[in-house]
Amino acid sequence: MWFVLIGVALLVMWLGGIGPVGEWTWSSHWWALCLPFGLAAVWWWWSDTTGRTQRLAMDKVAAKREARRQKAVDAMGVQNPRKRR
Repeated sequence: MWFVLIGVALLVMWLGGIGPVGEWTWSSHWWALCLPFGLAAVWWWWSDTTGRTQRLAMDKVAAKREARRQKAVDAMGVQNPRKRR
């Protein structure tokens, strides 16, 4: 996501003529304007290929499940025996 944000920021600066990026010409710096988007595509490909995306999604679901379970236990008034000591 950071690569996309950097790419959008560079494009906005280039189109708006802001700072040194605004002075770039397309023919000389096209690679610098496209590079963050290419890196984002590579990052997402790697993340999906290695299973990182699925692991993060499963961790998020597990955390929600545990929070829901803990909320139910607290609502019943059942305490963990280790907490009472």
